[in-house]
Amino acid sequence: MRFDEAYSGNVFIKSHPNYEESEAVLYGMPMDWTVSFRPGSRFGPARIREVSIGLEEYSPYLDRELEEVKFFDAGDIPLPFGNPQKSIDIIESYIDGLLEDGKFPLGMGGEHLVSWPVIKAMYKKYPDMAVIHMDAHTDLREDYEGEPLSHAAIIRKAADLIGPKNVYSFGIRSGLKEEFEWAKEQGMHISKFEVLEPLKEVLPKLAGRPVYVTIDIDVLDPAHAPGTGTVDCGGITSKELLASIHAIAGSDIKVVGCDLVEVAPVYDPSEQTANTASKLIREMILGWVQKK
Repeated sequence: MRFDEAYSGNVFIKSHPNYEESEAVLYGMPMDWTVSFRPGSRFGPARIREVSIGLEEYSPYLDRELEEVKFFDAGDIPLPFGNPQKSIDIIESYIDGLLEDGKFPLGMGGEHLVSWPVIKAMYKKYPDMAVIHMDAHTDLREDYEGEPLSHAAIIRKAADLIGPKNVYSFGIRSGLKEEFEWAKEQGMHISKFEVLEPLKEVLPKLAGRPVYVTIDIDVLDPAHAPGTGTVDCGGITSKELLASIHAIAGSDIKVVGCDLVEVAPVYDPSEQTANTASKLIREMILGWVQKK
């Protein structure tokens, strides 16, 4: 499946008009079929694009401008409402196509389950890859109330696929006791409550390896990102999350793809969450795309 024609809706600021010439592809995965609390993240990608018009194109953190990176905004992948398995299959096929074309995939969710088909596709190309996961929640359940296709099970699925020791979770502050125990028994890395400092300790261990990065916006404290489906107090600041993105950019790991998920605009009339997400996306583009 390809979506390589110019997107007719709003596009992320300074997106390149030509798919073939692009180095990276920004795409949306508007799905929230399996959320365990509040729906609405399917509207996240569109709103992140819309508010990006308020961004400066220059990053003083990285001393780069968006025009220095050719990224194509392909719009949202059309997904069948209420059908998680078919949606997952469509996303995986889409990423297969991007990787075949040599593009750096940068996704916007949508609920966190949308990362699962992306990780599956990435693993086919990079069998030695690791996953860096920033989130409030462990997401290590085998199922949620009997349903294995759930945003609460995404990291467990990733760990089962690539091996628990290749998954590094940061900022975790919520989950079943059994999830934490399973991670410990399997040798999976979980850093509770904080992101930046434990991340700095891990990055040298991943030097030279292909890494996929998935960020759930709820890793931020609700004071910084109230517009998400499962808010959880005690999170990190937006300043720390930006610094974490920059730490990855300055490291020797090879980021091969990434996503930012769980922005649900309806719960944040101030649009603080969407605006924060758009700035994070800018920094991910400028900091990580050249590492493909």
